[in-house]
Formats: sequence, C-alpha cells, structure tokens
Amino acid sequence: MTTRIFEPSRREVLAGLATGFGACATGLIAGGAGPPVTAQLALQARSATLALRPGLPATPIWELAAASHLGSVRLKRGNRCEVVFRNDLPVPIAPVWYGLNGPAASDPLRGRAPTAPDATETSILSMPHAGTLLADFRLFEDGLKQPARPLPVIVEETGGVAADRDEILLIEEWRLRPDGTAVPPGREPKDTTALYTINGRTSFELSAATNERLRLRFINGSQRSVLAIKLESHEVRVMALDGQPAEPFPARNGALVLAPGARADAIVDAATSAPLLLHDGKEARQVGRLTLADRPERRVPLTAPQPFPANDLAEKLDLKGALRSDVALGAPDGGWIRPASFSTASAPAFRVKAGRTVVLALKNPAPVTTVFHLHGHHFRLLDKLDDGWKPYWLDTLAIEPGQTQRIAFAASAPGRWLLESVVTDWAAPRLVRWYAVE
Repeated sequence: MTTRIFEPSRREVLAGLATGFGACATGLIAGGAGPPVTAQLALQARSATLALRPGLPATPIWELAAASHLGSVRLKRGNRCEVVFRNDLPVPIAPVWYGLNGPAASDPLRGRAPTAPDATETSILSMPHAGTLLADFRLFEDGLKQPARPLPVIVEETGGVAADRDEILLIEEWRLRPDGTAVPPGREPKDTTALYTINGRTSFELSAATNERLRLRFINGSQRSVLAIKLESHEVRVMALDGQPAEPFPARNGALVLAPGARADAIVDAATSAPLLLHDGKEARQVGRLTLADRPERRVPLTAPQPFPANDLAEKLDLKGALRSDVALGAPDGGWIRPASFSTASAPAFRVKAGRTVVLALKNPAPVTTVFHLHGHHFRLLDKLDDGWKPYWLDTLAIEPGQTQRIAFAASAPGRWLLESVVTDWAAPRLVRWYAVE
C-alpha cells in the first residue's frame, strides 16, 4: 500500500492544533498540612533502554517512570496526591508538570531546587482539573547524558466521558547514531538518523471493533519537532488541548498538528482498518495501524460526542484593560538564558497584578519555527484583529519564522513563573525567562 503524503498548512497548524503547562490556585504544598491525601504516586528518574533498531543493541536512555502504577498513571480530579520522587540518575533533576495547575512552589527553577542524585523528595500535589498531563525533566537537558522519556499522567473526569476505550499515544523522536546509541537534544546530531516511536514502539498497533468509540490522547513527547499525526479514513474530533476541554471540532483532513509537549484528546469511531501516519515537516511515514478486531461490533454508530466537562477557567478576558507586552522569543538581548544558568536575580519579562488580563505579542525573529511555552497559566490564541480568540485553551504554541502571534490570559495565579522558548532545531538550546504575578 502506498502511503499518501499529507502536508499540514499554517492554517491547519492553528485550526487543527497548537499546544504544555497549567494555571492557577492549588498544587504543590510543602509538608502535610491541608485536607487528607487521597492518592499516592511514586516517581523514579532512572536509566533504561529501548529496542529501536533490529540487530543492534538496545539504546540507553533515561526516563521518568511511575513505580507505583502498572501501565498508565491515572488519578481522579480532586485528588490530593502524595508524590514521592526518587532520583536514581547521576545529575540533579526534578519533574516538571506540564498541564498541572499549581502554585509557584511547584516550579523547579523558581520555587525549589532540583533533587540531588540518590535522593528522594516528597510533595503533595492537588489535582483540581481533569486532563492529559505530562511529567518531564526537559528543563534540565543541559546536564542529561542520554535522551529522556517523559511520563504521561491522566487526571480523569469525576463523571467520566462517553467512550468505549481510553488510549494514550505518546509520540517521541530520537536521533540515532550508526551504533544504535542516541544523541540527547541540545547536541549536534551529526551522522544520526531520525526515528519516531509511539509508546516506545517503532510500529504501533491498535485493535478496535467496528463503531467502537476511542478516546485517543495524543502527546508530542518529542523535544524539538512540530509533528502531524493522521489516522487515514476517519473523522478525528478534537475534544481537548493541553489538558483543557475545547469546543469540539474536526481535525482538518484528520490530521493533528502538535508542538513539542502538546497534548490533544480526540474522539474517533473505528470504521475501517487504516494506517497511522506521521509527518515531521519533511516526509510522511507510517508509524502504526488501526485494525478492526474480530469481536462483536456496535451495529448502530454513536451520536456526535458531547463536550468534555469544563475545568472552570475564565469564560471572558478583559482585553481592553489588559497589560500588553512584546516578547521576542530567544532574542540574545531579551533576557533569555539556558536553564542551567538561570538566576532568581534576573529581571522579569513583565510584572502584572493578580486578576488582570495579559496580552503578549510573541515575535519569532529566528529563521526557523520557534516553540513557546507558558508556565503557570493557559492562554487564548487571539484572532488577527485582536477582537476575539480561538475556542480552546493552550499553553504551548509553535510560531513560524518572522511571524508574531498574540495570546491572552488571566493572571490568576500569584507567583513567579517561567517562559520557555526553543527553536525546532535538534542542536538548539532550550531557553527560559520568568514573569511575576503579584
């Protein structure tokens, strides 16, 4: 079978997706004060291997794993979770929670020091919102000796969602040398080959009965590449972005476009066996397949899916009274710095009073696409005339060369929060700044 090439346009990138970290009031709390703990989660940063190429030794990697859960990590909205983090790597490190709404104390550069090697740290995390989260240590990539895998964390809705199955599809990219070892991001990938996996496998297989309704949680766990994922011959209905419910809409041509760290929840009704295609901006490749199973089918298709339960983010934003700031992404004279060199004494990108709306004009001066990530708050992507916004929340956005995109958010979470910027080049450094909500 010939793989059909698909080329997502800029409009598809914005209409089909954009996208990684949360917003507001409760989160990591020191000590044991507060309501009783209702869940436990043991995390471990450790060495591991992946079998990425037949005939070659398994590739050494580092990963964030959940020692206390078999399979995926699933918590409930409203859980107050005791998180025990064990660092079994030879460098200081800490999990960064993309999509978790929490206080500034949960930030590993602004709020606390990373965990030392062979040490354990216990924290209490509240889970006020349902959604698809990602725990990662990408902020510490300057010290990583191996490429690292993130950990999907699911916070389930209290009332549930009408779907027969709930599946995670973690997409990752690797740069492999001829001997099968891998180059971490931020290093020159000379003499390497790009390779992509879903859930750690180079060929992902998903079986479903005819008309079975699938909730597919797509996660771009790559470090640098904007990726498009497409399920042939199916309508893919986007239900949530970056862990926040959206007004449901069909992905254009069935393709989702995800920036690094982005998450998209989609509903798919299995109709026929079909390939799962991935496009990295250069070429399309088949990375998996949906196969109709030999088991009883639903004879009558389901009606259109209903929107996911709201997470209680602000319905309206006061654009007229907003604080407005221009942010040039990654500009060397703009205060951007590598996380390893970050200082709490550096000047903030801006300061804002709690409760006020912020409008940022994000300018990409680089000759390649740059990815922006906002810690502490989700934002709305503004329309070109600055008179409205797209019907979804984001915390990560890919911006094309020379372009400016405007975003707006309600500064509801007091604290000092990070901004992230990285160009879509494997050797490029990850850069950070910070902003204050007072």
